[in-house]
Amino acid sequence: MSDLFEFKGAAGAGYAQPPPLLDEESARECIPEDMRRKALPHWPKASEPELVRHYTWLSTRNFGSDTGFYPLGSCTMKHNPRLNERIVQLPGMNDIHPLAPESHLQGLMAIYFEMQEMLAHCSGMDQVTLQPAAGAQGEFTAIRCIQEYHRSLGESERTEVIVPDSAHGTNPASATMCGCSVVEIPSGADGRLDLDALRAVVGDNTCAMMITNPSTLGVFEPDIAEASAIVHAAGGQMYYDGANFNAILGKTDPGLMGFDAVHYNLHKTFSQPHGGGGPGSGPIGVKEHLAPFLPKPVVEQVKAPHGGGIDGWSYTWVDPPQSIGKVQQWHGNAAAVVRAWAFYRRYGRELERMSEHAVLNANYLRHRILNPSPEQAEQIPAMPVDGAPAEVVKHEFTLSLSPVKEATGVTGRDVAKRLLDHGYMAPTLYFPQIVPECLMIEPTETESKEVLDDFAAAFLTVLGEDPDIVKSAPHTTPVGRVDEVWAARNLVLRHHSD
Repeated sequence: MSDLFEFKGAAGAGYAQPPPLLDEESARECIPEDMRRKALPHWPKASEPELVRHYTWLSTRNFGSDTGFYPLGSCTMKHNPRLNERIVQLPGMNDIHPLAPESHLQGLMAIYFEMQEMLAHCSGMDQVTLQPAAGAQGEFTAIRCIQEYHRSLGESERTEVIVPDSAHGTNPASATMCGCSVVEIPSGADGRLDLDALRAVVGDNTCAMMITNPSTLGVFEPDIAEASAIVHAAGGQMYYDGANFNAILGKTDPGLMGFDAVHYNLHKTFSQPHGGGGPGSGPIGVKEHLAPFLPKPVVEQVKAPHGGGIDGWSYTWVDPPQSIGKVQQWHGNAAAVVRAWAFYRRYGRELERMSEHAVLNANYLRHRILNPSPEQAEQIPAMPVDGAPAEVVKHEFTLSLSPVKEATGVTGRDVAKRLLDHGYMAPTLYFPQIVPECLMIEPTETESKEVLDDFAAAFLTVLGEDPDIVKSAPHTTPVGRVDEVWAARNLVLRHHSD
């Protein structure tokens, strides 16, 4: 156990404070009484070795993709190549200021331009902005561009955004933040888009449809081109949530499916580290008719005079003519962009193989769980139902633990918690909500067959364990089962000390 604030070193040890800007009397005159400290701050008095040990101890309490298998469905928690970290820490990347003049930023701007072009190419779009700092902000930005496009045509009444009931929760949230009303349509019996339900809701007020493909069930929408035609015939636009882009890269693209706008999760598909609230990056790509409305600025490439610049080119910031403005204080999360650029440049056309392996791993793990060995099948009182009835899934799959709950009282939450005791991060729990007692599992392309075999064995072992043990899990983690509702409503945001 370690508690930084219990360290009682010598007075004045363990930290250094600069001399005060004001003496005590001047401070009393300048600082209102209600803003003055009532007591000195309780700084820990730790030496450097003690401080290092404390933070090293803290790190051992965390679980991440560097410490074990992290099958968090939809979030694509895969390995982040360390080469990307080396590149982003180069002085020419790490030590520049976003307000430096263009002549000082040419290397970074060249990377920005290449990333814009590469993302546009792989998605079938015409123009890209790297400005949004997260996937949800990318959604918001794209819907704002679509809104301004409609307004430029004198169609301000288009305020309805259609989403399937399997959509990511950020889709309706982003649409609502833009002032739109959300129209939810049900999925068909196979979990896929219901075209008749779509036809029933499109009309003169349709602004856009937001949809993920593959869906959160891990299945591909074979009727997506027809869905695009239905929305376009009504005057609406098609928005592609790129959360599951990892499954189709190099095989098809949103442009071919009929989409007008797309966001990319650099912290999913393109290996930017993910989790803990960031740092994320959610660039958007658009077709040519939406490009004038993109946030400002974007990078353009121009011929350098006298053959100078980088390979004869120079780079400049350009404001789209009908821009919605800025959605981020700078030009995007530069570190995330550089990491993703390094990943893209390293793999190039081999990114297609990345998607192939992601799909292969998902289908292999799904088969191993749904088809246990005879010995395992005898020990399991009830098997989960596959939440994606398709014979082949894409990068992830869903399981319904309803049969297990009915047979033993063990819920999906219980199984997820018990997997922590076996050394695995829990899969995504209770999402999508259309699958009862849902677990959503995404193995990603970076895990080996041995890891998948071990996880499948552990999963089946949990299903066959004493229900009382599973219901009270986890037992081996630093913190046991907590009241999550209470914790969400009673946040502890600072260290309490006397």
